[in-house]
Amino acid sequence: MIALVRFQVAGYAGSLRVLQPLIIVALFVALFLLQGPSGPHAADLAARTFADTAAFMFPVWAWAARALLDTQPDEQRALTATAVRHRSTPIWAGLLAAYGTNLSLGAVALLVPLLQAVRLECPGSAILAGCALNALVAVPGTLLGAWTSRALIPDPGVSLLVLLGGATALLLLGIGRLAWLSVPMIDWLRAAHHGPAAFTSRFPAIALHLLLWSAVVGAAYVATAHRRP
Repeated sequence: MIALVRFQVAGYAGSLRVLQPLIIVALFVALFLLQGPSGPHAADLAARTFADTAAFMFPVWAWAARALLDTQPDEQRALTATAVRHRSTPIWAGLLAAYGTNLSLGAVALLVPLLQAVRLECPGSAILAGCALNALVAVPGTLLGAWTSRALIPDPGVSLLVLLGGATALLLLGIGRLAWLSVPMIDWLRAAHHGPAAFTSRFPAIALHLLLWSAVVGAAYVATAHRRP
């Protein structure tokens, strides 16, 4: 498992595909985060930045996961599947490789907000909740990318449209009565915009929602990918 994870990450980095989301993240940091919050409510704004970053990174994480899983050629994927002992091992290895890569991208995006929050003496509980939120949101982002990877959708054009449509559909679902079916992006943004205390108090419910959503969607993905030839 570990060897497969390292192999996929090395292939993704070696192909330089990792530069695409990394450049997007670097531009986001340079254009929106470097200036930092100011004014009498700077600490509240610093806590809000963690939630905004998670919302921005969600489609980036999906895109990066899809690219990593599509890096390996189909022939090599077939050889890997026959070489391992369990058929589900390559599936889990791909998900772990994509999630680990997304955590690295998230660390790049969160470095500046984290330093700003510490400098502005933002409450420690809000900082921990913000970092944990991003780590949790990277899971559904990874799963969305996995569902649109070449293993399930061979056509790259259709795959990209499904990825964009899926991200948009999850956002729109979160607005209406079917919000429980979606990633709770609206919930964490609304909570963060009400201040660090509201964000911290709402975080356990948001975390539970993310974990349950990821468990159901992840189990469905593994079962679907396992049945693919």
